[in-house]
Amino acid sequence: MNLKAKIAVALAGTTALIAASVFYVVKAKANNPERQQADAGVRIDQEHPVHLAVPGQLLFRNGAPGPGYGKVAAVSLAEPGGPRRVSQLTCERFYVAASTGLCLANEPGPMPSAVARFVDAGLAEMKRVDVAGVPNRAKLSPDGRMGSWTTFATGDSYAQPGSYSTRTAIMDRDLSELSSNIEGIPLTIDGKAYRGEDVNYWGVTFMPGNRTFYATVGTGGRTYLIEGDNEAWKAHTLRENVECPSLSPDGKKLAFKKRVSADGAQPWREHVLDLATMRETPLAETRSIDDQVAWLDANTIAYGLPRDAAGTSDVWAVPADGTGAPRLLVPLASSPSAT
Repeated sequence: MNLKAKIAVALAGTTALIAASVFYVVKAKANNPERQQADAGVRIDQEHPVHLAVPGQLLFRNGAPGPGYGKVAAVSLAEPGGPRRVSQLTCERFYVAASTGLCLANEPGPMPSAVARFVDAGLAEMKRVDVAGVPNRAKLSPDGRMGSWTTFATGDSYAQPGSYSTRTAIMDRDLSELSSNIEGIPLTIDGKAYRGEDVNYWGVTFMPGNRTFYATVGTGGRTYLIEGDNEAWKAHTLRENVECPSLSPDGKKLAFKKRVSADGAQPWREHVLDLATMRETPLAETRSIDDQVAWLDANTIAYGLPRDAAGTSDVWAVPADGTGAPRLLVPLASSPSAT
């Protein structure tokens, strides 16, 4: 074998060894959740459990790889990038209020189905409701008594009007009173009684005191903000082009997503509505948010934002007055709410 041939053989062998090494490194990472978490900048606190009565926490659905994926987790709001405590409760959506949690989770079965669980401060189940459809939204009233959830009966996105059908429920946990689908609530649009075959509700949020709630209704290719009355059981529209409202802690403002583009990939921008003046303020986050945001305090909202087409999400925050800039709170996370 001449010198040229020997060099070629040596190079081929070296290339094969490098390729094998890379393969084994990648495989080792894929089979090592702790390594994956470390590479993603995620640290896990294995010493402390998740407890909803601890003030100053951000609760969220954990998106970090490993055995805690999809489970409810918590970090300190003072150090959101710090170690996260991970529970054993698996949810698609989670919300906390008054040391109570609402978990909306997938339920195995021949048809798309879910379960809504009210949990106590230690995440033990207090009540459960079996639900049809694919989990989408979950919200509690400020005192934790009233819960609401939305599932997709068909479709999986609000981006294209008319391409989906939702089911939204409201439950009084204390009285065990359930309205499993609020589509039948008497509705007034622009002062006139309205009935439509294509009515869909989603994104309920509750006023302190529990009598008044707000939500989105979609019909005829349009979306509206509605104000509902739990006691009189009726609702009327307040404004067009309002989706997934979320009330501020003082009940005076609503954060919502507003359709600003016909582009199905980037249709919305987050706004805040002053309920007294009906003045809208666009927020500094210009990326399209498909979420029912959570208020961290009177001045800040948090939301999940996908980072890639695979559905990996991070939790971000932005000032609620239109100033400032978005900031990353928790990587590999979604469905935020605060204690």
